Amino acid sequence: MPKLVFLPHQDLCPEGAVIEAKKGESICDAALRNGLEIEHACEMSCACTTCHVHIREGFDDLPEADELEEDFLDKAWGVDPDSRLSCQVIVDEQDLVIEIPRYTINMVSERH
Repeated sequence: MPKLVFLPHQDLCPEGAVIEAKKGESICDAALRNGLEIEHACEMSCACTTCHVHIREGFDDLPEADELEEDFLDKAWGVDPDSRLSCQVIVDEQDLVIEIPRYTINMVSERH
């Protein structure tokens, strides 16, 4: 099983976390299944940016983001070249190192 290494995040995993993912599940699903409460306001339907993550290692082994994901990433906070929406990245054989950004934009909870 591929391993997902989450770098330390002040609120979600202060010590970091290493979890096993099932091939074919999203990073978001794997994280939630293992108790890492990544925000996912749109219920993982690629309709928001709350599950934005940075893939610090393994990014080049992933399929490219589709146009819809790219459009939402344009609206996310703190995007960089290795940004993805964790609900859209499907785990295959590769191990990944993931950083969860400190902030997220949640249009629902922020009453925009």
